[in-house]
Amino acid sequence: MRESPLAAELESPSRWPVIGHEAAVAALELDNLWLEVDGPEVPIADGSFRPFYELLRAAGRVAQGVPARVARPRSPIAVDGVGGSSYVLAPADSLRVSATIEFDHPLIRRQYASFRVTPEEFGAEIAPARTFGFLAEAEELRARGLALGVSFDNAIVLDADGLAAGALRFPDEFVRHKIGDVVGDLALAGCRLQAHVVAERPSHAGNLALAREIAAQAAPAPRPIVDIQKIMQYLPHRYPMLLVDRIVEFEAGKRIVGIKNVTINEPFFQGHYPGHPIMPGVLIIEAMAQVGGLLLMDAV
Repeated sequence: MRESPLAAELESPSRWPVIGHEAAVAALELDNLWLEVDGPEVPIADGSFRPFYELLRAAGRVAQGVPARVARPRSPIAVDGVGGSSYVLAPADSLRVSATIEFDHPLIRRQYASFRVTPEEFGAEIAPARTFGFLAEAEELRARGLALGVSFDNAIVLDADGLAAGALRFPDEFVRHKIGDVVGDLALAGCRLQAHVVAERPSHAGNLALAREIAAQAAPAPRPIVDIQKIMQYLPHRYPMLLVDRIVEFEAGKRIVGIKNVTINEPFFQGHYPGHPIMPGVLIIEAMAQVGGLLLMDAV
């Protein structure tokens, strides 16, 4: 996935833009979907998420007997995007997105909204919100080959003082659409998210940076290259002085990554220190030495 000036894109030879369908897919909790498109990108429709939401909801879904991939952050995640955007993601029982946007325009100024991302709330509060842009930027974008299909029928177009045409569906339609963008872009992390996302001036670039962080945390722990049984064949140390449990990365003669599992039951915590356990520095150095010894064994 990558960001473009107006959307997120899936990496492919055609660079397929992600617009309204990903947000609708995520809100309806669809995990396995085949989408055929007979053109270079998914149609913009009316510029909102609603056409995709209504079609997908009408089609229904079928349980496949496979557990959904769910990501719930173990601790808060903070990400700073570009252009002043920032994000905080905290654990929660379901997905909620709160966003604040700020534009120097009389119809927008500073807007805030917060919604739970359920099929019902998304359909009523977020799906109808359309994308928006400024009339002054239209010619520049078209000269760069962008926004060629945008019109008054599929976007909110703003002039210097207000709307260039039409009417708003909500007074805060702008921030609602931005929340939909967050939902759709974070769906590219490949999992259902149980978290409260607080976004300040969200952008596609910032959304995707957060999605990458979520995907990295949701990834399964790496399988050991060398497990404890093999380590005990290589090293003479035994518990409690064997201070490496598995090797997860190895590049001969160059680098190695090992893991030592530490629990509150470690004997050194009884005196170092009661009520405030700290692993002694000398043992941390010994653990590093044992891992380093495994790296150098082939050279000895």
